[in-house]
Amino acid sequence: MNRQSILTRGTGAIISTAVVLAIAAVALAALFNPVWIGPAQVRSDVPAITGWSSAEVERITGSVVGDVLLGPPKFDVSGPDGQPVLDDAERGHMRDVYTVLRAFALVVLLVGGAGALLLWRHRSEAASWRAVARGAGLLASAGAVLAVLVTFFFDAAFLAFHLVFFPQGNFSFDPATERLTQLFPSQFWTESAAAVVVVGLALSLGTWFLARRRARALSS
Repeated sequence: MNRQSILTRGTGAIISTAVVLAIAAVALAALFNPVWIGPAQVRSDVPAITGWSSAEVERITGSVVGDVLLGPPKFDVSGPDGQPVLDDAERGHMRDVYTVLRAFALVVLLVGGAGALLLWRHRSEAASWRAVARGAGLLASAGAVLAVLVTFFFDAAFLAFHLVFFPQGNFSFDPATERLTQLFPSQFWTESAAAVVVVGLALSLGTWFLARRRARALSS
């Protein structure tokens, strides 16, 4: 294999990986925003579960999500009674969530930026757009598998996800007494996971279709 072939394969791999990460990041954005979170909590009866008004649920959730996305990761919001909503274990888990999301964002920025730069530099080459299509196709295939897992094996998939990303194990809370699982109950996560998969699949298939069409146009 000559040097030019190695460079071409490497460029394609970076572009494909960047596409996977970029689509995954956009799909996750469907979860971490008030347009989705608020209605999903209402459908999951969070006000009734917590005993708080809808306005209090929105205020507390906004603080928790804001600490995750923007920091600093204090997670010290108080409830209507003036007491901290989350206990030490819950705050510890949310700090871990903050760290994982920061690591993911850094990888997306580095690899995504490199992929975007390479795609721009080689935008007139069909091979670059075939690499985009490969990344999108790979993610679409993974999304199809995830759709099956979310539909039929959600609890096992949810546990496996936490075991991989939170191996320290501080993610099991009592929904009868701990507020984190009351704010984000099982139904919320089931719906949210399904939404992420649907958005990811739609973006992947759309990107795959457009990239293949662009590659064919450049090859003709």
